[in-house]
Amino acid sequence: MTDAGFTPHAPTPPRLLPDEVHRAVGPGTALLRLETTGSRQSLLDGAWWPRSRDVEREIPPLITALTEYLGPVTRVGLDASAWNGIPPRLIVDDRIVHLDSFPVGDDTVLITRGDNDHFSLMVVPPNTTSEDARAAMARAVRADNVTQAAEILLAELPHPVAPPVDTDLDDDEAPGR
Repeated sequence: MTDAGFTPHAPTPPRLLPDEVHRAVGPGTALLRLETTGSRQSLLDGAWWPRSRDVEREIPPLITALTEYLGPVTRVGLDASAWNGIPPRLIVDDRIVHLDSFPVGDDTVLITRGDNDHFSLMVVPPNTTSEDARAAMARAVRADNVTQAAEILLAELPHPVAPPVDTDLDDDEAPGR
């Protein structure tokens, strides 16, 4: 027997799956894989692709997005050598978020919820192509990932090739001629 007017709805798919990375991913994207258990086995909890290295421009939208899934974020740890001026705090959505400078590398940002609940996000360099960013982010959010952010980025992103060095000098260019 069915209820009149009842239309079964398809279950809403979860929004935080690694497959999400195959959709349109652009700079400013935060892709998260958040485990609901206390034992987070992988090294990274997600990936983020900022548009720039401007803390005051990039961190507030990240915090807003993370707060939706994690609850209030209290601290963000960044590597000072990778970001343009880290203020001691920002006000995001009427909440104070403390910013700390840690030597975590330009490839990682640490997020703290509450007093001592940490999440680690891989940071994809802002000038990365969409295809390369998607590949790196997909690898970072795999549940079985045991690779550090720097290694993922080295493996997934193209590296500039140095111009060849010409070691042969013509007789006319040889020193002393």
